[in-house]
Amino acid sequence: MTLPPDDGRLFFELMWKLQYYVNQKRGFHKTISSLEEYANLPTERKLKARDELWKNTELIEAYVQENPDALPAEELAIIQKWRGFIKGSFFILRHLKKGSIFIGKDDQVYAVHGIQDPLDEVIPSYALPQMVEAVLLPFKGQIIYDGLLSGYSIHFGGGIRSNLNHAYMTAKHKNRIITTLQPDLAAPIIVKPKKNIAPQLKELSATLAKLKGDSPLQKSALALAHTSIGVSLADAEGTLTSDELEKQARKIFKASKRMLDLLDIMEEE
Repeated sequence: MTLPPDDGRLFFELMWKLQYYVNQKRGFHKTISSLEEYANLPTERKLKARDELWKNTELIEAYVQENPDALPAEELAIIQKWRGFIKGSFFILRHLKKGSIFIGKDDQVYAVHGIQDPLDEVIPSYALPQMVEAVLLPFKGQIIYDGLLSGYSIHFGGGIRSNLNHAYMTAKHKNRIITTLQPDLAAPIIVKPKKNIAPQLKELSATLAKLKGDSPLQKSALALAHTSIGVSLADAEGTLTSDELEKQARKIFKASKRMLDLLDIMEEE
């Protein structure tokens, strides 16, 4: 997902004005004498002003106070909110319609939007997960980045992928995916009422308990199904404590492993 076209253009207009101000204050490119010249510089020549900006955020407040480009109040407010940026290393895990999933320090999970180009075009899905250095910014209630992602050519093994997926699924399950850096604009969390499917689950559990498999594989599959239905039933009835969840998870793991072992044996035959 990207910003609307007008917002994408606005972001870069404001960013180049701010960076040009920093460039003039610090004298990085003394031959650059206009905003247009600065905006047309290649990315590598903008890095000094960009890095200086995030090292010294008092420059943001100075720009807002001076307002050298005579910006209207609403645009100055956008820039001022950039003081709430988050800079660091992030894993981009996947691209979704509601934003790309960035996982940062302490397994914080963010939904980040592209600016003018979709993030799945900047970093294709087949290249994920990808570790990047980025600066996340608030923009009209959403999270974007400052226009630059520095990636690493690193292959991630199954362990890291599993940890990232666990962090994402935990955040999703607990409604902890961060969608804005402006808490006052955060959408309220709507908890959908659960459907009462306990009666149907009880019927399934009773039926499965009566079924007897004719082969080791059938017995193993039925045992796994019965255990899984039991977990669903306990959750539906609100009796699934953390201790019980751990106990049932061990049962499911053992039943799954038993069935996989049987499938491996059958494949070898």
